[in-house]
Amino acid sequence: MTESWSTGTARRGWTAMGLDTTSLRVAFGVVALTMLVLFYFVSYRTSRSTYCAWWCAALGLFVAGSVAYLLDGTSQQVWANPLGSTLLVAGTSSVWGGTRALGGRGFQWAPFATGPAVTAVAAVLDDPATNTWAGGAVMLASMSLTVALASRELWLVRPSPAELLRREATFSPAVRTLAIMSGGFSAFYAMRFVSFVWVGPDGEVFERYFGSEVTTLVTTVLLAAISFSMTSLSYERETEELRSQATRDGLTGLLNRTEFMRQASAEWRAKNRSGAQGSLILADLDFFKAVNDTYGHPAGDYALQAFAATCRGIVRSSDLVGRYGGEEFIIFLPDVPTARAEQIAGQISGRLRETATPNGMPFPTVSYGIAAADDGTDLADAIDRADRALYEAKATGRDRVILSSDDRPGPG
Repeated sequence: MTESWSTGTARRGWTAMGLDTTSLRVAFGVVALTMLVLFYFVSYRTSRSTYCAWWCAALGLFVAGSVAYLLDGTSQQVWANPLGSTLLVAGTSSVWGGTRALGGRGFQWAPFATGPAVTAVAAVLDDPATNTWAGGAVMLASMSLTVALASRELWLVRPSPAELLRREATFSPAVRTLAIMSGGFSAFYAMRFVSFVWVGPDGEVFERYFGSEVTTLVTTVLLAAISFSMTSLSYERETEELRSQATRDGLTGLLNRTEFMRQASAEWRAKNRSGAQGSLILADLDFFKAVNDTYGHPAGDYALQAFAATCRGIVRSSDLVGRYGGEEFIIFLPDVPTARAEQIAGQISGRLRETATPNGMPFPTVSYGIAAADDGTDLADAIDRADRALYEAKATGRDRVILSSDDRPGPG
């Protein structure tokens, strides 16, 4: 196809600025390689997360693809261009794999390999020895599709379990930023594909707005921005994990004793200022030592985890649940009267009785002590009253709910 005057002018303009295709591809490769080295040592080496590994793979494939494209226009382009296209599509497929890992979803190799395989076949069959854009339409469509899938996965990402357990947790803005940038990148390649099919790679519109020079610049900027966002996200997740280890019980995922007391004290002060009332529950699994001795410690761990999961499924997100020590748990129910707290304790035990257990183990019963959270008392006093009520429940036969004697209504 004969080069138009405006297209030639555009190419000469890029060249006059020293931004010829080869130079831009070299610059892109250098940037991608730099990002790979930095991201590997700063993010992946510290987190060892799967999504970081996928992003490292994507950066490596982008670098390799750029190196292959440097042979464009030489006698080696017959294999270099198909290889470069295949590697770039494999890179975007790796981005897709990383977003699936970020959302906690598995990755199947068949969909991952489809894009690169189809691109390779299309390029080989499209006379790559003389056609610089061999298989170009398939390559552009594959890149747009895989990045669109990555963007979709990012929109579907939800907070991690540790974030969900934190009442004050907020969703990471880095995820949404990555989703927006991925969506924009996908849209750009979709427009490249439409322009490629509509006017051809030598057309003025394609050359001016979607040619190799423009695309390499756009991709370089996006690569740097996405790498920064991925590093930020990796840091946030690592920080969240460290916070979780410091504030959560490793076995049950509930608040540990120290963190429960910190959060409950703050909540208690806020409720006292507003004059609101609530309830405090201490729960203890009955004959727990016998469970460990008879069925083994894994069975005991299962019972503790089942109790924690049942509590989370019944109480509100605004309530606090913690492991107080051993087989003892503590629950703070703001704005919940003691009568309702007794019902909640009964619901927990009722659901536990329906819980399947390993090796035919009978699920241990639970004793509860409940105290009111009055504006005239403090947290320590409420815990003391609930503990005395729990002792009474144990002493009078276990598997029951006892309200603190200080909080029982008087006669008449």
